[in-house]
Amino acid sequence: MQFPRFLVASAALCAVAVAFAQSAPIPNAAPSAAAATVQIPAAPTPTGAASWLIMDYSNGQVLASQNPDQRLEPASITKVMTSYVVAAELKAGKIKATDQVLISENAWRGGGGGTDGSTSFLPLGSSVSLEELERGMVIQSGNDAAIALAEHVAGSEQAFVELMNTYAKKIGMNNTNFMNPHGLPDPNHYSTARDLTLMGRALIRDFPKAYAFNGIKEYTVNGIRQHNRNGLLWKDPSVDGIKTGHTSSAGYCLLASAKRGEQRLISVVLGIQTASSAEGFRLRENGNLALLNWGFRFFETRTLYAPDKAVATPRVWKGAADSVALAVAAPFSVTVPRGKFDALKANTDVPKYIIAPLKAGQKIGVLRISLDGKVIAEAPLVAKAAVAEAGFFGRLWDGLLMWWDKL
Repeated sequence: MQFPRFLVASAALCAVAVAFAQSAPIPNAAPSAAAATVQIPAAPTPTGAASWLIMDYSNGQVLASQNPDQRLEPASITKVMTSYVVAAELKAGKIKATDQVLISENAWRGGGGGTDGSTSFLPLGSSVSLEELERGMVIQSGNDAAIALAEHVAGSEQAFVELMNTYAKKIGMNNTNFMNPHGLPDPNHYSTARDLTLMGRALIRDFPKAYAFNGIKEYTVNGIRQHNRNGLLWKDPSVDGIKTGHTSSAGYCLLASAKRGEQRLISVVLGIQTASSAEGFRLRENGNLALLNWGFRFFETRTLYAPDKAVATPRVWKGAADSVALAVAAPFSVTVPRGKFDALKANTDVPKYIIAPLKAGQKIGVLRISLDGKVIAEAPLVAKAAVAEAGFFGRLWDGLLMWWDKL
């Protein structure tokens, strides 16, 4: 018995609609080996801090925070952005590590030994290699070194500050404004705990050599040896950076990072006000260390998807291929409470009609990871390979199928 052709076509249309209207199955994250759910206490609150935050480095997830978007003075943590700009300009070939940098009167007076701030004690009119200045700025927190670097890189402090703010926006520091390269007080010089952790994360990720200077415990410039002001470098071997800060108005501040095993965390404590410098050092160090210990103890980070593995393979319409493999553009990790990986759920959000032509790397949809009904992370899904447009009759047939499916 033969069925009328329009009935055959109708059946095919219905089959297509049913088969491709559903999302591709996404595997859940594998459970941690022999892991039991751990009851997580509240994050320890750093004593006296106006603002604080702890973040996972690999994915930028915030594990806990207090007043993360409150604008505060970053003090010498500012120099992390100065390091970032210098490293970026080095990479671009605009300057060299061996460049001899002149210590101008502006650098000498604005950041020298007679100022209310840290200094590398650089002599007026002397020349110092760019890399030596960079180390002096990072390790000794030299304001004179920061000014000299700014002048050499951009011609003036003002021009360098423009670069700082431009790079800050690219990093995602949307609640920050820099007015100088060293962090001495200015009414319009401010940042937030969230932005500063993003800045630290960017330096670690983009310029690991520049970041490594932050882990050096002492350095000698002009015959004067000074210790790194980050006391956590002596207290915890997993801590390898990044920067302290203090002025009378900013209080005692510390942006820190530690790596234990394959997991790296970044923490920041801002605005501790105390008349005792010893007390200020102790509070900012203990506050950060408590946050880091808490994060490592109660959270773990795992990569769920790699760019070379397809996450979904949805239908393509009017294409030379019937489907397209979608993957994450970069390794995709999540940070969750220990013992909760087996509770993760993954879902894709892709358009019902994906129409060729498609370019390799073109964003098609979104992958979302949820825990206990709450989305905790998401990433774009991109086409792993290009899909060319089908021929005339292929496009015509798919157009008919799409028309029927929309009825």
